[in-house]
Amino acid sequence: MQEAENISIYRRRREQLAQAMRSGVAVIPTAPERVRNRDSHFPYRFDSHFYYLTGFAEPEAVLVLTASKAVLFCRERNPEREVWDGFRYGPERAKERFGFDEAHPIDALDEALPLLLENQPALFYPVGDDPQWDGRAMQWLNAVRAKVRAGVAAPDRVQDVRTLIDDQRLIKDAHEQAVMRRAARIAAGAHRRAMQATRAGRSEYEIEAELLYEFRRNGAQFPAYSPIVAGGANACVLHYVANDAPLRGGDLLLIDAGCELDGYASDITRTFPVNGRFGGPQREVYEIVLAAQRAAIATVKPGASWIAPHEAAVRVLAQGMLDLKLVSGSLDTVLEKESYKRFYMHRTGHWLGLDVHDAGDYRRGGQWRPLAPGMTLTVEPGLYIRADDDVPERLRNIGVRIEDDVLVTAQGCELLTAEAPKLVADIEALMRDAR
Repeated sequence: MQEAENISIYRRRREQLAQAMRSGVAVIPTAPERVRNRDSHFPYRFDSHFYYLTGFAEPEAVLVLTASKAVLFCRERNPEREVWDGFRYGPERAKERFGFDEAHPIDALDEALPLLLENQPALFYPVGDDPQWDGRAMQWLNAVRAKVRAGVAAPDRVQDVRTLIDDQRLIKDAHEQAVMRRAARIAAGAHRRAMQATRAGRSEYEIEAELLYEFRRNGAQFPAYSPIVAGGANACVLHYVANDAPLRGGDLLLIDAGCELDGYASDITRTFPVNGRFGGPQREVYEIVLAAQRAAIATVKPGASWIAPHEAAVRVLAQGMLDLKLVSGSLDTVLEKESYKRFYMHRTGHWLGLDVHDAGDYRRGGQWRPLAPGMTLTVEPGLYIRADDDVPERLRNIGVRIEDDVLVTAQGCELLTAEAPKLVADIEALMRDAR
């Protein structure tokens, strides 16, 4: 029953794309395998657009979609290679298991495409994504154009198929929401484990190991991105990933880490004291960021502008900077001149889904996109106070970010990552009980 339900999910997505195309042929390849060094490959990760439409996770595969049929091109069965690399579906099994109308060997793709493109008005594929695929697409089109004297018409329009799929992926269906809830729970558990394991004298990479263990122990296949485990001044480096410094008792530890489950990402940031108790200045900064996040989340609801959470967070953060004497002037002046960007230089969130920074435009026709039920985004304000001469000494090297995953619902929003503690009292209690 579960398998039949999954087939219907992917079939429905393909039908929706075909309707958006109206006519023509779409060609969506999956990602290639990548060599790490010599004959060692990176762990394979499929293309998100391809997987969204097929559920097929093997490399060397292409989906071809028309108004009337969905065709998979994939590797054939190969008993010798399967001894080394594991099971392959092959075309016949893949056709049955994933609900395609046809399935053929991947080696037949270049011969089949010109025939499929005859008398079609348009070719949809990921234009410009890969020079090799651009070249192959031109070869298919030229092969059709060579038949013009026989009365065969070639597509006169080439369009980037990703634009259409992006719009579909922006609204998560019930299946996607369920997977993302589980991914969020796993990541939240990993952040709790990290808080409980943190001690002065341990290294950032030891805490990273606790996160990765909890991800895999609960079934997540990968981290969704390289975890950030940043103690002290390292927390003021937005994309710090060295994770090799010792942890000091008077510092904060910022962890930005999420897992990937069945292709879907979670993305959580928590900041907490290495010794289990927030110092006075640390707590002041932390409470400002937490208030900014509350204000931002309160704006997340259907019909609200995408930019509304950011604007709400920036207003609270700017006032906090004034209170801390990090900036001067009136609140309106700080906002107008954007002087807050010295200590808060990024947006307050991004789309989340099969990609950590998921598919979908943020603006359309010069207007910020309105939120709608099924959209999933992060809300992640922060303050990063580097040790500059004009910064009050008590605030130097304090970096705080708080990030949660939020699903827009018909009533407002659902906080998917609520199980990761973020109130000061809850964090201190969890760390105290672990000692």
